[in-house]
Amino acid sequence: MVQKTLDDLFLAQLKDIYYAEKKIYRTLPKMAKATKVPELKQAFTAHREETQGHVERLEQVFEMIGKRAQTKPCEAINGIIAEGEETIEDFGETAAIDTGLVAAGQAVEHYEMARYGALIAWAKQLGMSKAAALLNETLQEEMKADKLLTEIGATKVDKMATAKMAA
Repeated sequence: MVQKTLDDLFLAQLKDIYYAEKKIYRTLPKMAKATKVPELKQAFTAHREETQGHVERLEQVFEMIGKRAQTKPCEAINGIIAEGEETIEDFGETAAIDTGLVAAGQAVEHYEMARYGALIAWAKQLGMSKAAALLNETLQEEMKADKLLTEIGATKVDKMATAKMAA
């Protein structure tokens, strides 16, 4: 058996999150289209633009470590996105759709935050401070997106769904 190292793990997870970011980029327009709340539509649209930057930063990290940027299928993000698509299908015409979309968006953000947190720690351990800094920029944007989704959920979406359910 070949001995695997932290370098190997870092590269494997880099490919994983690269796949995830590209998949998220393709999925965000569907989420924006499904929402009925302008603030949520704007959040998804703006985060799509940020996601393009995430992809570009990951490509820079691949370059820094002398590897070709490539993806590795990420079953976790495939599952999270499939659940979001199921929410759109099952609740698309109901008052609960936007609450479901906030939850789906947060599931994506939490996955990304976990991945970026690990990658940053490993990059530091491997002496790749510039890569860690790039990855941290993305982590900060993911945390900001999660916070925005929480705010939109609490101030707009959840109240609308509850009010319509009570009516």
